[in-house]
Amino acid sequence: MRYYIISGENSGDMHAANLVSELKNIDNCASFRAWGGDKLLLEKVSLAKHIKETSFMGIWSVFKNLPKIYQNLKFCKKDIINFNPNAIILVDYPGFNLKIAEFAKKNSFKVFYYISPKLWAWNKSRITTIKKYVDHLLVIFPFEVEFYKRHNLDVLYVGNPLLDEIKKKKFNFSIVSKKPIFALLPGSRKQEINAILPNMLSIVDSFPHYQFIIAGTKLFTDKYYYSLIKDSNVILIKDETYGLLDNAKFALVTSGTATLEAALFKVPQIVCYKTSWLTYFIAKMVVKIKHISLVNIILEKLTVQELIQSKLNKNNLIRETKKMMNNKQDMLNDYNDLINMLDKNGASKNTGKFIFNSI
Repeated sequence: MRYYIISGENSGDMHAANLVSELKNIDNCASFRAWGGDKLLLEKVSLAKHIKETSFMGIWSVFKNLPKIYQNLKFCKKDIINFNPNAIILVDYPGFNLKIAEFAKKNSFKVFYYISPKLWAWNKSRITTIKKYVDHLLVIFPFEVEFYKRHNLDVLYVGNPLLDEIKKKKFNFSIVSKKPIFALLPGSRKQEINAILPNMLSIVDSFPHYQFIIAGTKLFTDKYYYSLIKDSNVILIKDETYGLLDNAKFALVTSGTATLEAALFKVPQIVCYKTSWLTYFIAKMVVKIKHISLVNIILEKLTVQELIQSKLNKNNLIRETKKMMNNKQDMLNDYNDLINMLDKNGASKNTGKFIFNSI
């Protein structure tokens, strides 16, 4: 079978690569072409486009790259026709992938959408597009099944692919510390890091018995990070987040997928988020969910404390960190419930089997 896969960011590349690995085990005649990154290259997949050419973060970045995005869409449609796949597998990346879904369906290709857009948080209007152009929607959070059912759409819950990656235990971690490790995960976007990392660093001197380590990314220079770190007694590492979480006792985590990753590594955490007041105001208007952390959303209760906007400050962080340390077992018990909810014995394997059997 021929599989055409489209992912647009690093996380999508990771999940797509794990899916390819499983499809190879299931289908001895599998042939792949994809939009992705280095992890798909490691699976020896022929890339139509690398994510370095397709990943645009933020409204301004998307706006100024509209001509390039248009050209990418045009190229993708031609490439699909030339490859003539038995299945098109769309991995997250909704702005681009939903346009391709429409094209694919109109040209009689089988469309599988793996990792649903977060329509339960915002932009529910896209449900209509999914109903019209996606043959099978494969979701990674259990609550999404009921959400889509309320909108008259049957979906398949396959498990959460983060568990697949974590179970590999292939983590890099270059630090040896005599002190217990306290992880700081300030995000991967400069706007987030600028607003959140200084607040995280404000508590370092209040907990001298811990070694604070920042999970950085190679997207930004050491000079940039140290312009924020200044004289704080912390260590900076880059692209070793899973290794860091595997060794951490506690963490401060910027809202996003990292909050779920910290929970799956069973690291007690406080969720932090801060942005411009305009962005926050707009988000409050369009995002209709009670919590911002995936941990709390999935468990439907406040398991991890969320410090947002003005609540993210030194005094609150110190107070909530002490509370977290004293009550960590309650959080760990909730994490166990979370893992039991998410684990379906291999999201990538389940997805691969479903796609192969469907075509």
